[in-house]
Amino acid sequence: MLFIEADPYPWPYNGEFYPSNTALMVIDMQTDFCGPGGYIDLLGYDIGLTRACIAPIARVLRAFRENQFHVFHTREGHRPDLSDLPKNKRWRSRRMQRGAQPQAGIGDNGPCGRVLIRGEPGWNIIPELAPLPGEPIIDKPGKGSFCATDLDLLLRQLGVANIILTGITTDVCVHTTMREANDRGYECLILSDCCAATDPGNHASALKMVTMQNGVFGAVSSSSVLLHALEK
Repeated sequence: MLFIEADPYPWPYNGEFYPSNTALMVIDMQTDFCGPGGYIDLLGYDIGLTRACIAPIARVLRAFRENQFHVFHTREGHRPDLSDLPKNKRWRSRRMQRGAQPQAGIGDNGPCGRVLIRGEPGWNIIPELAPLPGEPIIDKPGKGSFCATDLDLLLRQLGVANIILTGITTDVCVHTTMREANDRGYECLILSDCCAATDPGNHASALKMVTMQNGVFGAVSSSSVLLHALEK
């Protein structure tokens, strides 16, 4: 049995932490969310915040590959004809704040191609965290990784019971995926330094919410704690 030091309880709850039953999820580490000229950059947010988790994720990814854990990647994006893009989602993405400059919304042309469209440069996962051959990539049209995808089927076929979450953004896609996974019975751990948000307050609040009610969605730890446990 192996437990990872975490808040609010040693994770996983039953100590059954093995490469065969544990998957690392790297969520939406795409140019559109953390690269120059991508969607988040066009919205005027500091991509330095969303890029801060790249190096910690890379260290965890390397260790998990070496120890033959399951690794999954996700990409948020829509079909080129926008048939899977809800109208209100596109409307929100194109809505200008008072006094702001016009911005490219989902499906519009930007410096990295059409924003959040499958196959465009901005939709691609950044080179630093590029998937290896054989690592599943889940292409999702929404925030959660389980909605309208075959993720649950793949995890259950592999016998995965534990999910370790990394990626961006903490308060949106990562948190939504964690909630979806928790509701499906997966034991979840989020790594605080391996995820990031466009607002530090949102990042902190999202992590705090996980720890409430004795770990309502799972537990929170860090890459250093996890890697130290793997070295034992």
